[in-house]
Amino acid sequence: MKNLGILLSGRGSNFEAIADNVAAGNLDARIAVVISNHTDAPGIESARRRELCALVIPSKGKQREEHDREVVAALREHEVDLICLAGYMRLLSPWFVAQFPNRILNIHPALLPAFPGLEAQKQAFEWGVKVTGCTVHFVDADLDHGAIILQKAVRVLDTDDEHTLAARILEQEHIAYSEAIRIVLEGKYRIEGRRVIGG
Repeated sequence: MKNLGILLSGRGSNFEAIADNVAAGNLDARIAVVISNHTDAPGIESARRRELCALVIPSKGKQREEHDREVVAALREHEVDLICLAGYMRLLSPWFVAQFPNRILNIHPALLPAFPGLEAQKQAFEWGVKVTGCTVHFVDADLDHGAIILQKAVRVLDTDDEHTLAARILEQEHIAYSEAIRIVLEGKYRIEGRRVIGG
């Protein structure tokens, strides 16, 4: 059974969806550790309620790589096989990414490469697109850039505002992340250039 490490900075709703799937036996994995860079992250409280190992490694006032080294040490201590960023609001250093090649996943609330970065749902709404969604991808050294594992499309309704749109995207995120984790854990894929083939 593979060990997952979850990194989060806030409420952790994607973490909770993953944890629910693990608890239900839908993912052949265990959550070995949940780490936040914020002491008051609701996701950490949720992890503790679930009796998971939950660590806070504060980032405030630290250089990025210094903080990353502390996080990597904790991930290694808990023998993590796959790292899932679940609303982790820090850009990982190239050094961090190099420690876990093709073993770090992220979910983004847009159909990358459209609308990278913050407030993707707002960007999509303001741009006037008719379809948006979410993307699960491998993490590389660039923001919202690594090879795409899977995407889920969400229609933008005429009645939407950015909040209703974000809520419907989030529903798909909760489904997509566990699907992508399953693909990676089963190893039934290959990466050719930017393309993830199989799954």
